[in-house]
Amino acid sequence: MQNLISREDYDRLILDYDTWLFDCDGVIWHGDHLIEGAIEVLNYLRRQKKHIIFVTNNATKSRQSYKKKFDKLGVQADVLPKNKKVYVIGETGIEEELAEEGYQYLGGTDPEDNTLKPFKIENFTPDLDVGAVVCGLDTSINYTKYCKAYQYLRNNDCLFVATNEDSTYPAGGGILPGGGSIMAPLVLASKRKPVATGKPNTTMLDCIRAKHNFDPKRSIMIGDRLETDIEFGKKGGLSTLLVLTGITSKEDLQQSDIPQDRIPDFVTPSLGDLRILVSKGSSSS
Repeated sequence: MQNLISREDYDRLILDYDTWLFDCDGVIWHGDHLIEGAIEVLNYLRRQKKHIIFVTNNATKSRQSYKKKFDKLGVQADVLPKNKKVYVIGETGIEEELAEEGYQYLGGTDPEDNTLKPFKIENFTPDLDVGAVVCGLDTSINYTKYCKAYQYLRNNDCLFVATNEDSTYPAGGGILPGGGSIMAPLVLASKRKPVATGKPNTTMLDCIRAKHNFDPKRSIMIGDRLETDIEFGKKGGLSTLLVLTGITSKEDLQQSDIPQDRIPDFVTPSLGDLRILVSKGSSSS
């Protein structure tokens, strides 16, 4: 298994990579608390003229909401046929993105669907204009949302889209069920596999490439999770750096059955460890 990064490797990272893609949860912050040293490292990379891109599977917030969080924490960050509607299992992040793209949506945060009352199918009239079900992390998930989404998915012409397939995600000081866990009952009931747009699927990288021009050979993906962040980078032809401040632990790396496409090129305990570059740069100037 890949050993922890050496001091010489830190210098090599700066020389070899122009574009740095960062996961957010577990890499830059935990909940509303920054990882120690993260700001200093990001600022240093910018002074070195590196291109920074933030890549997250968390769809509970829109791009605009993430921009506000970046601002609050002091992190600098520079977001179907249109006549079809979308049924949402998720939160405001998905709704804001759909609205930004001009789509009408149902479900989501609608009070009518956020209920614990028993679902009665005889009282439900499907909207014939719904052409897709989009499922993401939904901390208010309930049986009514599942029932309505399932009714739409019985129509094979209705698209089934998942923002990600993460089984868990880091939240504050612990780990909670993720978007993939929310999606699982619909997969079982409908016997349909959704199109997943988040890491490790290449769909997300395609979207990034559509907005940012970069050379994969001179790009690196920094994340805390082998089966999403690291695999995402590997699939895209990027180098990868694993940090141990989120999901993956040092003990996890000792497993002998880790697939080759999930083995990181570099491992460091924390993003903040790259502050050694900051101190070296200031001492040499």
